[in-house]
Amino acid sequence: MARSGVQYEDVQRAVDVLMARDESPSVQKVREVLGTGSFTTISDHLREWRTRREENRDVPPPRGMPGALQELAEGLWQKAQESANESLIHYRVEADRRVEEAEARIAEARRQAEDAEQRESALAAHLATTGQRLEERNTALARAESQREQLDEAARRLETRHAELEGLLERIRSEIAQQASEHQQAVENLEARQRERLAREEQRHESAEARLMGLLDEARQERLAGEKAAAEREKQAGARLERLEQQLMEARGQLAEEEKRQRETDWARRQAETLADTRQHEQALLQARIDEQKRMLEEQTHRLRDLEQQLHHCLWQTPATHGREEKEREEENTENDEGPAAAEPSETT
Repeated sequence: MARSGVQYEDVQRAVDVLMARDESPSVQKVREVLGTGSFTTISDHLREWRTRREENRDVPPPRGMPGALQELAEGLWQKAQESANESLIHYRVEADRRVEEAEARIAEARRQAEDAEQRESALAAHLATTGQRLEERNTALARAESQREQLDEAARRLETRHAELEGLLERIRSEIAQQASEHQQAVENLEARQRERLAREEQRHESAEARLMGLLDEARQERLAGEKAAAEREKQAGARLERLEQQLMEARGQLAEEEKRQRETDWARRQAETLADTRQHEQALLQARIDEQKRMLEEQTHRLRDLEQQLHHCLWQTPATHGREEKEREEENTENDEGPAAAEPSETT
């Protein structure tokens, strides 16, 4: 619908001015004469002016114009009108075809965009699930790491206890060796004293042989008692040593068990770390696929915009082409109209 800025009468006056200049009226020339107005409004008024001129073509020609020339002009106008209608139909069919193709491409682009959005949603859901699993694996890895630290602490305590038991065993062995040495020294001292006493008694008197024998027996008894006491102490020390060795073996068994548990914990930790690296790699691959889908979606969006621009260009290009052809036909008709007008004075003469 024409806007109220430029009226039909303004366009008609501008057309009259152009006709007085022997110029064919067009949207651009009318706007140059008016100095204002939009091309759409001027085009609408100019189309109305041409329609009215078409309706008034049956009006009797001016005086002095020959009937044959009038019929020739009407025939040329009819042919030009039919040619314009055929061209317009052709352009309309072509424009409709381009519009249908553009709409088909737009529908396909929209379908691809919807598919991309669905794939992106599925990938996002899978990524969320993978992230949750990775978080669970990280939690399990943290628990395994805490257990490993506890086992390391227990192993250190066992090693400390083992070292203490080793030191205690070494001290007990040293004490047993020292006691054995002292016992041997006491026996040797006792025998030496007995030999000295026996020698002195033998030298002093032979009558003291019975007493010497008694003393010898007493010395033997004392020696036997000392050996028995030393044996008892050695037996006690051996039993104590066996108990300590048993404790040492138990401590070594516990240490081996703890080392086995630590190896299992290290293996589980390495497995968890491997799994975490795998999850991180999968997450990187998923992120790359999501980025690729986003890039494809952006490309499809650009293609959709280009198609819309092409559609807009096709829709607006056809009327402009039609306007140029109408301008050419009007110029041709104007030249035909000017020919009889120029010939009329000579015929009157």
